[in-house]
Amino acid sequence: MKFKTFLSCVFILSLTFAFGQDKKALIRQIDNLIHLKQPRPFNGVVLLTKNGKILYEKTQGFKNTDSKKPLEPDNQFEIMSNTKQITAVLLLKEVEKGKVDLQSPIKKYLPDLTQLWADSVTVHQLLNHTHGIVDTGKPLVFKPGTDYKYGNLSNNLLGRIIENVSQKTYRELAESLFQSLKMKNTFCYSENKKSRLVSGHELEKQVFKVVNRTFISEYNLPADGVITTAKDLATWNAKLHQGKILQSKTYKLMTASSVLSQHDVFGEEKMGYGYGIRIVEDKGITYFGHTGLGDGFASLNIYVPGKDISIIVLENVMADSSDLYYYFEKGIKDLVIHNFAN
Repeated sequence: MKFKTFLSCVFILSLTFAFGQDKKALIRQIDNLIHLKQPRPFNGVVLLTKNGKILYEKTQGFKNTDSKKPLEPDNQFEIMSNTKQITAVLLLKEVEKGKVDLQSPIKKYLPDLTQLWADSVTVHQLLNHTHGIVDTGKPLVFKPGTDYKYGNLSNNLLGRIIENVSQKTYRELAESLFQSLKMKNTFCYSENKKSRLVSGHELEKQVFKVVNRTFISEYNLPADGVITTAKDLATWNAKLHQGKILQSKTYKLMTASSVLSQHDVFGEEKMGYGYGIRIVEDKGITYFGHTGLGDGFASLNIYVPGKDISIIVLENVMADSSDLYYYFEKGIKDLVIHNFAN
């Protein structure tokens, strides 16, 4: 028994040493990546966590390129479409209360909709973008449930459903949830609440230009309106994926692939999409992820359930070429996933 115990200790120590070496190599690779100036510079925050502990945390660049104030780890960013995951959770919490049936037509919860399609599009189809709505005043572009078309409109409608059944505003419900999760630096966008919100930037021929406008409004808060920090997003991932927010049954609905879609950050092939979340398989690893873009911001939030890893990249810059929007986000994701797949 003593010899077996000794061998076990040696094995564990060898794994720990190997992981330590891999960690150093990963840190070096990410450092090298974000220090590149071509094809564009990186300006943002990177946070990697494993089992609740920080593996890597780095800030590079400025809060505002005019003032030249450097970024800090607790700075707040607009996460744009990563908001959709939060909206999905708020809707599913109403499902858990028995106030919403995912398979019911949206007309049941939005009685003011006069379009005929309101009687056929379901809440489920809003959540996974298989509804076919491109404009509330126009016909559907496909029969509900037969295709996938991503957009913000579905989440705006989901926000209205949440408000109608709860008799509370989206802002009230979201910020109450953030408070309960101790996400102290997370809130819904407001012109009067920008304490540590950094400026967004557009990059034109390697020149940063501060974005002084926003397309976030009260109406589209459920699609794009959450402001947060990298550490708060890591807290969100831990709470959501470890059963601290949703019941097991509704969490499984959220993270189950119900349609296939393609996104360049996650590969050339179509991958699964659930409710405000992508389900991706890469190098034998399954992970959940989503991106966000707009107002001079880009974001990536990934969680690897089998390894309890969060990969969070928040940038306050948008490139002038669409193939460079998520250049660093994808590169960092690939480095981490490939490192832990080996």
